[in-house]
Amino acid sequence: MSTYKEVKKVTTHTVQDMKLRGEKISMLTAYDYSMAKIFDAAKIDVLLVGDSASNVMHGHETTLPITLDEMISHAAAVIKAVDRALVVVDLPFGSYQGNSKEALVSSIRIMKEAEAHAVKLEGGSEVVESIKRILTAGIPVMGHLGLTPQSIYKFGTYEVRAKEDAEAAKLMEDAKLLEEAGCFALVLEKIPSKLAKEVALAIKIPVIGIGAGPDVDGQVLVSHDMLGINKDFSPKFLRRYLNLYDEIKSAVERYVEDVKSVDFPNEKEQY
Repeated sequence: MSTYKEVKKVTTHTVQDMKLRGEKISMLTAYDYSMAKIFDAAKIDVLLVGDSASNVMHGHETTLPITLDEMISHAAAVIKAVDRALVVVDLPFGSYQGNSKEALVSSIRIMKEAEAHAVKLEGGSEVVESIKRILTAGIPVMGHLGLTPQSIYKFGTYEVRAKEDAEAAKLMEDAKLLEEAGCFALVLEKIPSKLAKEVALAIKIPVIGIGAGPDVDGQVLVSHDMLGINKDFSPKFLRRYLNLYDEIKSAVERYVEDVKSVDFPNEKEQY
């Protein structure tokens, strides 16, 4: 049974403690000041400045085009809004792969320029050297296994990962490797629920799932999907808590009508 413990400031230590106590970790993406302020007031535990900003904020088809400068800009805005949540920032494609020195430089820029709390990067054994190097600077690292959107052209599909035994065994191996390297937490994306449960039990660091079933240590969703701002994306794992697309569209239509009909501004709305 979970015990909910009130905390003033969520840290990497807090999420570790939450796993030990059996309290689930709540995580959402955030990309701007105004939304981050609302999410923080709602007591979200972790805010991820995700490279999904490439899709939902910049209109790109994949997460690949977003730059480190753009990620820093989003992260700096989110940090200014937050009092309680732990803020983790994605290292974008091309800022860490194959070069541990570049990975360190990119991470230092995120921590200095955005004043973020931690970074996240995708991959297992291929990126362990980069993770270790980032950690030498005292920068906390969150891992990410399963469906890794930055590798979309390698896999060629957004289908569920690790359904086959060999890939499942590699994922478990990578999870243990990331824990050993010093990651403080791990995201598992779009993998079978049974495997996700096995990983969460096998490692001591918190495991946060997205499309990975209920038996992990926490859940993350893209805020634009969860709030129904984005209508184009409807995976099986997504629960929509609002339908903001229709609500905002309706409000704007009413505003347009009121302007055209000179109903707005009325006598009370002028000086």
